[in-house]
Amino acid sequence: MSDKPIVTVRECMNTRFDVLDEMQTIREALTCLQNPENKCAIVQKRDEHDEYGLLSLADVGRQVLAQGRSPDRVNVYEVAQKPVISVHADMDVRYCARLFERHRLPRAPVVEHNGSTGLEVIGIVAFTHLVMRGMIKHRAL
Repeated sequence: MSDKPIVTVRECMNTRFDVLDEMQTIREALTCLQNPENKCAIVQKRDEHDEYGLLSLADVGRQVLAQGRSPDRVNVYEVAQKPVISVHADMDVRYCARLFERHRLPRAPVVEHNGSTGLEVIGIVAFTHLVMRGMIKHRAL
């Protein structure tokens, strides 16, 4: 058994994130972003059988701006990635980094089981968070 301390995703994630409704227009979504440093926002589930989505600013750039589409005529659901790969808050950052590398993910929602409602997004973690916060937090990695 290893004596190395485990650094979890919870210790590296950003707990400040924006949540959007998939029916919002892109302009409405961009206007209400309070945490643009995440470079993305969580797209809320419609119901308990739906999945969370992710609207990245890069996707907006590629699918709206670069294509000359009007941000007033494009809805979040047309651009957002859904479903997305999420990571559990208690996952070891080393496994999270491997998952990111394997699937070429720049970031992912962080989820935690919340009793009656199932999985709930509690943060966002990016590859840069894993490196800057995870590796610095514990030198023994």
